Amino acid sequence: MAPGNALTSQLTALCSGNVVRRYGFELPARAESVGRARTLTRDRLVQWGVAEDTCETAMLVVSELVTNAIVHAAGQHVICEIREGLGHLRIAVEDQGYGPTGPQLHRVSDGEGGRGLLLIDSLCSGWGAHDTSEYSPGRVVWAELPYGKGQPC
Repeated sequence: MAPGNALTSQLTALCSGNVVRRYGFELPARAESVGRARTLTRDRLVQWGVAEDTCETAMLVVSELVTNAIVHAAGQHVICEIREGLGHLRIAVEDQGYGPTGPQLHRVSDGEGGRGLLLIDSLCSGWGAHDTSEYSPGRVVWAELPYGKGQPC
């Protein structure tokens, strides 16, 4: 066995069935990119055979996170990654700029906006954010959904 491969078969045996599928895309930070993000998300989740209710929720979450990245961060593009595995679907959106506080839940909104994270909080099993300062200015906001079994999208 080649050096570095001695552990591979042992780890594969321990982790059999733990398949993680990933898909990512980058879009310009413009309003019309939100619809494109929904379409790309739906197309990939259909390929993966994700349940329709999970697919619909994921498209809503992607829409909210991409919209927030475009509206609240000064940048030229947004990056979205969808990861499926281990019983959940994880959606992460990265922008190129951020304010001093990061995303926050607002229980009361006076205007038309401001309810996106509240919606994500109610639909998802978890969500959060972290800065990308290790390699570039920006922030990643992520959310996780339980992986639904049922009728595919």
